[in-house]
Amino acid sequence: MKITIGTAVFTATLNTNTAGNAFKAKLPLTLNMTELNDNEKYFDLSAALPANASNPGTIQTGDLLLYGSNTLVLFYKTFSTSYNYTRIAKVDNPTGLSAALGSGNVTVKFELQ
Repeated sequence: MKITIGTAVFTATLNTNTAGNAFKAKLPLTLNMTELNDNEKYFDLSAALPANASNPGTIQTGDLLLYGSNTLVLFYKTFSTSYNYTRIAKVDNPTGLSAALGSGNVTVKFELQ
């Protein structure tokens, strides 16, 4: 999958689970993602995706996860968490992801390569 933020382009590997497959079926998507907690961008999808949430323990920079059944979250910092998420995808090389996402809301395009 290709993720475009402004002029920055990242590749990501989709998980081969039901949530990853359901997200893949919705592509391409261009989303105005909202800043939260100085470590993530999120967007509430109009339709739920299949969730199978568990606690990852540590969120990694570049994780694309589902919170609940319809909140897509792209993380740009690594930190410990007590929340449960369903894995959607992982940015292959997140170098520069934090800078590309910036400090406010941002438009992110997700598409198949």
